[in-house]
Amino acid sequence: MKMRRVLAGFGALVVAAGLTACSGSGGGSDSSGSGLDGKVTGSIKVLTQRTDLITDGTMKKYAAEFTKAYPGTKVTFEGITNYEQDVTTRLSSGNVGDVLALPTTVAPNQYASFFEPLGKTADLSKTYRFMTGKSYNGTAYGIPTFGNTMGFVYNKAVWKAAGVTALPTTPAELIADLQQIKAKTSAVPYYTNYKDQWPLSQWNGDPSVTGDKNENNAINTLKDPWTGTNSYLGISDGLLFDAVHDGLTEKDPTTTAWEGSKTLIATGKVGTMYLGSWAIQQMRDAATTAGKSPDDIGYMPFPYQVGGKFVATIAPDYFSAINKKSTNKATAMAWIKWFTLKSDYADKSGAIGSAVDSKNPSTLADFTTAGVQYLEQDPAPKGKENLQATLMKTSQIDLTGGIYRQKLVDVARGAASGSKASFFDNLNKEWAAAQSGS
Repeated sequence: MKMRRVLAGFGALVVAAGLTACSGSGGGSDSSGSGLDGKVTGSIKVLTQRTDLITDGTMKKYAAEFTKAYPGTKVTFEGITNYEQDVTTRLSSGNVGDVLALPTTVAPNQYASFFEPLGKTADLSKTYRFMTGKSYNGTAYGIPTFGNTMGFVYNKAVWKAAGVTALPTTPAELIADLQQIKAKTSAVPYYTNYKDQWPLSQWNGDPSVTGDKNENNAINTLKDPWTGTNSYLGISDGLLFDAVHDGLTEKDPTTTAWEGSKTLIATGKVGTMYLGSWAIQQMRDAATTAGKSPDDIGYMPFPYQVGGKFVATIAPDYFSAINKKSTNKATAMAWIKWFTLKSDYADKSGAIGSAVDSKNPSTLADFTTAGVQYLEQDPAPKGKENLQATLMKTSQIDLTGGIYRQKLVDVARGAASGSKASFFDNLNKEWAAAQSGS
């Protein structure tokens, strides 16, 4: 499994109910934690959502390369399929290995309770991109594995067979293109990956489509972000609703399967999926495995333009963090540095490297051809780092999750009562109530 966490860079996230700090009360630290600069030796365990890379031996290869660079060390891995939920549950006990992908369920003011401070954000930003994503009060608690952008992975052969040759520039044009696919091919036009839930969180992935680098912060004060084109939420969730409502998705979303969807799109049984750019290489690999051309897998920007140009967010994926209870923090830190800066993980993933001098990968050549402009969202203002997390918790709207979008899909397909207008009105009311504290 590979979950995009491009959202991790877009602000504070919801703290799961019942999450209790293992120590301390948060608030951050001004310096790196003790033990990070000690002797690099001994064993560490790394928790990862990349169960596929454990199964195929890739992680074992990385561990061997790290041990060669640091004799006397040993790295083992634990792959977790339901990563967010399972790791969040385990955080309080400290049973999360030595290095882990920092769950998006933890709010910034709780970082210091669970994770080792890695140093000043300003200092680490000289080496790594996206460092504000998991920082609090000027202290960094995670280092991004790599960066992503957002868009639609699609099968070019399917779209060509449907007679679609131009990139859609509006949501309405994309719906029309999906209708063409339905009418002229046997492929499912769009695949939601509803059952696994987390893929639906991808629809929160691109505030930058509006061309506003403060868009993600702006929704924290906007009373009705699901109204028309007031914000990216109304635009993106509206498109998802329409695609489902118009019968352009799989017949029974409760039977979808993430791993199987890679083969479906690779072999032309599915036309399109909205995912982070990390997915491009996975789909191309699936095509090769299935005996199809990896060149059939393309990547198109979200169908919305500003001044005649596509705009896409560039943001971090998961952040590597160190368990505050780890007894081998020096080796844990050495692993993070090596894995981020020395291994070929980002390159093999077709991702944007976290090093400040990293170049965009060849997998984004389609975006280059389309003239996509990249935009990083502004971090939350000082003192407001936890605002979005609080709003999501109070409103029970998991912007960065998949629960409310599963409900959206259910309403759109007629499996739950309501309409597009009523569903969005309710979201607006709950969001506004959370803002007012009522």
